[in-house]
Amino acid sequence: MKAFLISILAVGMFFSSCGNTKSIKENNFVITNNNTADSTTIEHHLMIDKASPDVYFMANGTEPFWGLSISKNTIQLKTIGDSITMPHSNPERAQDTNFIRYALHSEKGMLNIQIKQSECINAMSGMASPYIVNIEFKTDNKTAPAKLEGCGKYITDYRLHDIWVLETLNGNMVTNENRKNELPLMEINSASNRFTGYSGCNRMNGTLFFEMGVLRFKDILTTKMACHDNLENEFLKALKSATAYKIENNRLWLSSPTANVATLKKID
Repeated sequence: MKAFLISILAVGMFFSSCGNTKSIKENNFVITNNNTADSTTIEHHLMIDKASPDVYFMANGTEPFWGLSISKNTIQLKTIGDSITMPHSNPERAQDTNFIRYALHSEKGMLNIQIKQSECINAMSGMASPYIVNIEFKTDNKTAPAKLEGCGKYITDYRLHDIWVLETLNGNMVTNENRKNELPLMEINSASNRFTGYSGCNRMNGTLFFEMGVLRFKDILTTKMACHDNLENEFLKALKSATAYKIENNRLWLSSPTANVATLKKID
């Protein structure tokens, strides 16, 4: 009798656990939903080319779950029931606003994306992102556009992740000749959007602001040693004025809206 009761309980537990789990298989997505609602698993299946170095913006949302990637070549949206891929095009940026807009049309459908710089909280995970994303899209088998909302972030250029030493400043070569101190250098961590380094006299650190084609050095802090070093002051001023960058021939070119302000050489 005892063995019989144990068998009945085991069977009941098996069917109970099966009843709490539901699998959805649609458009090559396999999503498991249970009482703990693992949103990370669902979002993982909707992430597109995350490892690709060409992807510079990613976004996702819930209700319904969706994932968006923007690369140098394509813009791709995936939901559980739909998928649409468009050739990349430059966004529209309204003057004196903090948002950009992609308006894409092809025989495959329509895809409008608005990206606004404002804190966004994921409704399920509670994680914060720096951009609010609104999407309107229609595929060729849809009669009316669908609307999505979610959060996104730019993927900082992985090539910035290195150690860089100052080579030119405001168009002039910089050398150690007649200098007591080492040349300014910095180490950039593109994963955390932070940098640390040496400004010519003091230690320094700060944060990066990155968008496609935009690079700013923010929240710069230094130690307080008095070296009376004009090079340090000029270098820090150049970092604060930089808004764009270029990486070429193992060199990082920093420029303001009017001129190239500094060139740094890769040393790692």
